[in-house]
Amino acid sequence: MVATLVRTHCPYCSLQCGITLEANGSGVTLAPQPDFPTNRGGLCAKGWTAAELLGHPERLTTPLVRDDRHSPLRPASWDEALDRVAREFRRARAEYGRDSVGCFGGGGLTNEKAYQLGKFTRVVLGSSAIDYNGRFCMSAAATAAQRAFGVDRGLPFPLSDVAEADVVLLVGANPADTMPPAMRFLDECRARGGRIIVVDPRRTATAAQADLHLQPVPGTDLAIANGMLHIAVREGLLDETYIATRTTGFAAVRRGVRLYWPDRVERITGVTESDLVAAARMVGRAQRVVVLTARGAEQHSTGTDTVSAFINLALALGLPGREYCGVASITGQGNGQGGREHGQKADQLPGYRRLDDPVAREHIAAVWGVPADSLPQPGRSAYEMLDALGTPGGVRALWVLASNVAVSAPNVGQIRERLRQLDFLVVSDIFRSETAESADVVLPIAQWAEESGTLTNLEGRVILRNRAVPPPPGVRTDLEVIRALAERLDHHGFQDDPAEVFAELCRASTGGKADYTGISYERIAAEQGVFWPCPSPRHPGTPRLFTVDFPTPDRRARFHAVEHRGGAETPDAEYPYYLTTGRLAGHYQSGTQTRRVGRLRDAEPVATVQLHGSLAVRIGVRDGDPVRLRTRRGVAVLTARISPDVRADTVFAPFHWGGAESANLLTNPALDPHSRMPEFKVCAVAVDKYVPAHDSDVEGEQHDE
Repeated sequence: MVATLVRTHCPYCSLQCGITLEANGSGVTLAPQPDFPTNRGGLCAKGWTAAELLGHPERLTTPLVRDDRHSPLRPASWDEALDRVAREFRRARAEYGRDSVGCFGGGGLTNEKAYQLGKFTRVVLGSSAIDYNGRFCMSAAATAAQRAFGVDRGLPFPLSDVAEADVVLLVGANPADTMPPAMRFLDECRARGGRIIVVDPRRTATAAQADLHLQPVPGTDLAIANGMLHIAVREGLLDETYIATRTTGFAAVRRGVRLYWPDRVERITGVTESDLVAAARMVGRAQRVVVLTARGAEQHSTGTDTVSAFINLALALGLPGREYCGVASITGQGNGQGGREHGQKADQLPGYRRLDDPVAREHIAAVWGVPADSLPQPGRSAYEMLDALGTPGGVRALWVLASNVAVSAPNVGQIRERLRQLDFLVVSDIFRSETAESADVVLPIAQWAEESGTLTNLEGRVILRNRAVPPPPGVRTDLEVIRALAERLDHHGFQDDPAEVFAELCRASTGGKADYTGISYERIAAEQGVFWPCPSPRHPGTPRLFTVDFPTPDRRARFHAVEHRGGAETPDAEYPYYLTTGRLAGHYQSGTQTRRVGRLRDAEPVATVQLHGSLAVRIGVRDGDPVRLRTRRGVAVLTARISPDVRADTVFAPFHWGGAESANLLTNPALDPHSRMPEFKVCAVAVDKYVPAHDSDVEGEQHDE
């Protein structure tokens, strides 16, 4: 067999690092592309081991069906499985109405699959019930960017601009663990004499390299932003010309931040007045400043307002649109950006159009060949849809694609129960995930290197994953499954060739905020990706937004006055500590993939809870002891990892495990009123040493709110 070299991209985070796969008779080997802009030859441990997912012994290679809820899953033919799905979808619609059938997608789906899933839900099912796990990732930042700038693109500039900054302010971001290849740009920044400020309740690997680390009480980032802007106003650090000519609404913000004098902010956040002033002066006096937020600041019931507070700071300093400056949010999932651009969210249509916009509905309906009034109105957000499964008015038959909600959803004990209350659950995945274990039908799906398709990385760069190897016998692509189900439900014309679907996606995006009209597979390959908006084949693409104006009605950016509210739940006598959650360097999302890769699993074999030494002494645990965490929603048992790098009033739990180790048994589903983002990052928790005799059924010990 002659070896073939295929240029493609890593299956994990939003960097979408360029890699080269070599397929030969003995398997597939992987190497980084030295010239791809976001990784420049670097890869993290997950990227280096990604080829181990191909040919994995636990791969699903045949459909599985359950004859009834009391029977085990058994192998079945594709015809039997798809006929069963179509029959159950028809039955639910006939008995409960169109919105009783829903789809829940994933932030790793290609643009083509996200687009086709949204079209399938709205045209074939006629349902408003669609959302995706990106709601749990980027929704707060996306909402804040939309209302400030008129458009949401995670980074409105190339990632490499970070290297040219004089100061980088990272808020709730830990790229040293979550996307290590991106650290080279911070390293280059420091090598030029630039300085790094990190805002994080933990001394993470990123914070350890910072020039200044602000270590606030979880859930108080907004007060820090308002406090920094207060100091900037007081010390005359504002760009008054920029404010006057390129923005609106600053007067209300100026009045609001008067209340955030530094000693008050210190009382709210625990960050000393001297550190707050130092941070404000570093940012306010530098010529080139980049402000980056991530999940630590955004996954809150106040997430949209928190991001808005940092946008206010950036606008007041005149950063957006200036060379090597700006404010942005670091997208997490591989296609978290593209997934929300093309119709996978409950309120959106392709091209980043709003589903409740009559003009947008007419345009998309024309592309799809259906009447505009046949399209449903916006549906429920991700958690709201999951929380209503199996209830009157809720989804009764659910299709989950490339998501593991039985691990990743907040208050996951409740969501597991809601999954059990469904009349019918079908799951498409590459492995038998925790969610698949509850399914009535499981469909084996091709993965990243076994199919082609585009993704949109954290910069808004549309890139192309190329197929390197065929899927195992018996495995189909998501596009093939969508087409087969559409035909069984009497809708023909759905394409399953990725290039044909992408061409239709581009037509649907024409004139939208995320305009892909001028992008093609050929251009992507020739140019190492194309930045949207790109409204024509002759257009060069748009690496940097806002250089001239903003896509708002008056072409100005908008300030929004916001106030600190804190977490929806704060410590008390019964639950005296803060819990915050996040990622580890060796794992990704719900761990469905990474917990099956030997080197990654062996490096982090169990779920740990990071706690300060003083807390460990107080509850009588040593490093490696089991620790019980209790919140108003449930109980989890994790292994103690004692560290001085976390606040004494805070514990940190990673969310990559299921079962009794699931951090999301504990998390609070309180929703941001603007974005419907759940409050993953802070809740009140009780912490004590785990004594097995006292908890015979830890996972089942749930608590009412």
